[in-house]
Amino acid sequence: MLNLTKKIFTAALISSSIALAGSAMAADFNLRAVANSNENDEDYDGLVVFKDYVEAASNGAISVDLFIGTQLCSNGTECLQAIEDGSVDIYVSTSGGVASTFPYVQMFDLPYVMANDRVAEEVLAGSFVRDLRDQMLADSNDVVRLMTIGNTGGWRNFANTQRTLRSPADFEGLKIRTVVADLPQVLVKALGASPTPIPWPELFSSFQTGVVDGSKNGITDIMGMKFPEAGLQYVTLDGHAYMAALWMMNNEVFMDMPADHRRVIVDGFAALQQATFASPKRKSIQAYQEFTAGGGELYVPTPDEKAELAAAAAPVYEWFQGNVREGERFFKAYQAAAKAAEAKFAGQYERDLN
Repeated sequence: MLNLTKKIFTAALISSSIALAGSAMAADFNLRAVANSNENDEDYDGLVVFKDYVEAASNGAISVDLFIGTQLCSNGTECLQAIEDGSVDIYVSTSGGVASTFPYVQMFDLPYVMANDRVAEEVLAGSFVRDLRDQMLADSNDVVRLMTIGNTGGWRNFANTQRTLRSPADFEGLKIRTVVADLPQVLVKALGASPTPIPWPELFSSFQTGVVDGSKNGITDIMGMKFPEAGLQYVTLDGHAYMAALWMMNNEVFMDMPADHRRVIVDGFAALQQATFASPKRKSIQAYQEFTAGGGELYVPTPDEKAELAAAAAPVYEWFQGNVREGERFFKAYQAAAKAAEAKFAGQYERDLN
């Protein structure tokens, strides 16, 4: 009987010790991160890298819970409100998703500003983004802090069911799907086509029935939605817009952390950014192969053809600067950052090619 009592007492001590150890190891900060996408998306790839880095580098003092989909909030408006009320700590959105609150972020939808991945990655890692962060903090009463800008889906290209697009003349008569926003509609009109706002879930059937002839998407979205089966057979790789992903965090949560933890978070977002820069490059390889294997045509515009497209699209720049709050300031800053990056790489090419 005595031995049994000792065993029970010992077991209780062990259980108590385990409970205390678990309590001691509990994170000091628990972050809830939301991406309204799925586990095949670059946003998820970035969050996995972020979570792993932050939890390891903080020795467990910071934990990150991932909510992929619409469990906590379902769109930009809801998720920004969730950041404000504290039910979400981190959220990622395209520029269109948060443009109603921060209209100037639509600059990332402006065509032909950044030439390629090297330029885009240089721009989005530079001081230009810190200026954008300051403006977003000011406009949100110090609630929404822009942490970094990554990529989600590569580059937007024009795709259609009718023909190869080489020049603005080829756009004439086409109905191009856009979102319900002014900027993409102004762009499509400038190129000579008719903008047709269609909800994303209805786009497949709209191709089938001829409601629209084309869209502006990345190749992974095109293949993920099986658009070639609906007749989408022509993709012009003009790379007119880099699909930027804005990663935002509750500023109060961030600033309440000690400086060493804030550094871990900043470094974690830097790792996340690199992961999202890399992920679309890898995923697009298979997508392009599948597209051409199914009979699809890929066309890369010549430098002269791309310059002609960019010239036709120029009215969009004027519209943006004249109609979007802070549009002129941010367009000029964005354009200057892109030109500075191009100049940097031009110097490198001069050395590397000779």
